[in-house]
Amino acid sequence: MGLFGNLFEKKHCSICDGEIGLLGNRKLEDGNLCKNCAAKLSPWFSDRRSSTVEEIRQQLEYREANKAKVEAFNATKTIGRNTKVILDEDARKFIVTRSRNYKNDNPDVLDYADVTGCEIKTDESKSEIYRKDNDGKNVSYIPKRYKYEYEVEMLLHVNNPYFTEIKFDLTDSRVELMIPNPRTSPEYKEAVALGEEIKKALTEAHQQIRDEIAEASAIKTKVICPVCHATTIPDANGCCEYCGSAIGG
Repeated sequence: MGLFGNLFEKKHCSICDGEIGLLGNRKLEDGNLCKNCAAKLSPWFSDRRSSTVEEIRQQLEYREANKAKVEAFNATKTIGRNTKVILDEDARKFIVTRSRNYKNDNPDVLDYADVTGCEIKTDESKSEIYRKDNDGKNVSYIPKRYKYEYEVEMLLHVNNPYFTEIKFDLTDSRVELMIPNPRTSPEYKEAVALGEEIKKALTEAHQQIRDEIAEASAIKTKVICPVCHATTIPDANGCCEYCGSAIGG
């Protein structure tokens, strides 16, 4: 009786205090979460069970503030098919989403500087193909024949307080091929090329920001311009700020 009493005991969400249905509870480290509140968490977040109620509250506040960032997001470039990486090149921000109308989906808006790494990962497997002999038994072809399956994934490493990875498929689904080397197929090459385009866009943008930060933090030394003889701090191109003449290093 005690067991069934605990099973059917009504639970309330530790966030919104709403009643949780029989199969609607999402356990937290020190509380419960209803499916409606869970749906508001980042889609890249995967550590719910070991999160406290307070940590979930903080993330939901972050997600609420993210809505304003989504509204201000101005898409200038889109890379991908089903899952897309969408860039706001002017604001140096990006989102990753499967939604056709991302403004209704509240995707996490990240800065280019948040990217710490990009990987293209391939998951491959092969299985032998058999034929039926005269007795109806499975026997190998001579030479043996195989079916190959693979998926190509994009893995973005990011600096975010609620998730450190964004992983999504570059292939539409798990691809089946009969050719000996699936990596020579047009489908595989297209998926990898797509991943390389995403990697290039994000890593180059990240590096540009790092270079600008390094330049801004570098100690500027005043020198005498050999042309106008003014005391000047050379600009980014190594030129006098007054007459524009090149200053030797």
